[in-house]
Amino acid sequence: MRILIADDHDLLRDTLVMFLENSDGIETDAVGTFDDAMALVDAGAGYDLILLDYNMPGMNGLAGLKSALAHEGGQRVALMSGEASKKIAEDALEVGAAGFVPKSLPAKSLVNAIKFMAMGEQYAPIDFMTAEDTQDDNPLAAKLTERELQVLKGLTEGKSNKEIARDLDITEPTVKLHMKTLYRKVGAANRTQAALIAREAGLF
Repeated sequence: MRILIADDHDLLRDTLVMFLENSDGIETDAVGTFDDAMALVDAGAGYDLILLDYNMPGMNGLAGLKSALAHEGGQRVALMSGEASKKIAEDALEVGAAGFVPKSLPAKSLVNAIKFMAMGEQYAPIDFMTAEDTQDDNPLAAKLTERELQVLKGLTEGKSNKEIARDLDITEPTVKLHMKTLYRKVGAANRTQAALIAREAGLF
């Protein structure tokens, strides 16, 4: 079983490699950037699973995941992260990831999850995927769809439509459409007012 680990956090990467290589029948390669990972795939190194860090250089979040899944005719790719939300995990699984692995998993569970995914199964920890979102109790959040909430969060962070579109992997016209709808729902006349309303409601 051959595994490729791509993560820019040296200590975590080395620890993970050590645990995997202490397991019977697992060989690993490890790199620190998305581009280095794809270069190994291009070089013909066949892997049973590629594990990508959500925030490493060159990754660009889910865009990197989609690119890796389609690269060179396709391979099994899983996402790992120390800070990604349940929504990101759900989106990753939806676009075809072999799984989602929080970095908070104990080492033994992490190794078992990697073996499970490398054998063709899809993995996500049940407790992570079923955790309640804190936003669910907010009356303002209840009015908005998940995507509208994501756009609104971008507004409160002062991001442009182009930046929000890039972060969410959608088009700028789609962002504008979501903004128009969420303005109406929260009673805002413009982006500044929408961001102010969201902050006053304690949404972000």
